[in-house]
Amino acid sequence: MNAAISHQTIDDIIHQMDLVIERCIREKSKLGYFAVLYRDVTFQVREKIREGNYFEDNARMERLDVVFANRYLDAIHEYWNEGVPHESWLIAFEASRSNSPMILQHLLLGMNAHINLDLAIASAQVAPGNSLPALKNDFLKIMDLLESMIKDVETRIEKVSPSFRLIDKMGGKVDEKTAGFLVNKARDIAWLTAEKLAVESPETIHEKTKFHDDIVALVGEELLNPGFILSITFWWIRRKESRDVVKVIDTLRMV
Repeated sequence: MNAAISHQTIDDIIHQMDLVIERCIREKSKLGYFAVLYRDVTFQVREKIREGNYFEDNARMERLDVVFANRYLDAIHEYWNEGVPHESWLIAFEASRSNSPMILQHLLLGMNAHINLDLAIASAQVAPGNSLPALKNDFLKIMDLLESMIKDVETRIEKVSPSFRLIDKMGGKVDEKTAGFLVNKARDIAWLTAEKLAVESPETIHEKTKFHDDIVALVGEELLNPGFILSITFWWIRRKESRDVVKVIDTLRMV
């Protein structure tokens, strides 16, 4: 399936994401956790484009969003068809088969692969060479939009993760600020990578992409295995989380 050819508008993308979510619900797959989060982000981007005054270049933003989203759709369909996606995506997808990660880890693994790897590649593809700097303001606005959704995401996680709710109450805004910090770090990494990839020749882009994927995959491994103390904390949170995958997917869904 060549999503990059088949899906050319944000409406196409949202429809395809709905199909992914429907399959995850049928199969009770935890891949649906990130899928509903990303579908909500894409929906919000579409609404901002329709408003007409959020992004500097709405046509370019739709191209970026389509190229960006197609990378995710290509990766998940390749995985479902027993292919081998980029290593950073493979780590996120394989984690869905395990009972060990808590809900938040599934979301962070998807965000790691999609922002740190895919957003960088998509930005360099849509605005190659000297045209990349003109994209930066709109690039940052996408990340601002994602960060603004963090609190709503946390509220939904709390409904299916009682221990996460307790930490949220005890920590006040600490967890929200931490999530915002992680999004900002991902934003910085993605932009720096886009700057490097935008000036690469067709002959070297594959090698550079592979190198970056290896780095992002290491971050994914750290998210899965964060060390003894955090692992104990995550286990404590996960033990009371809902095991009903469909319920979690429905709860995480915003729109």
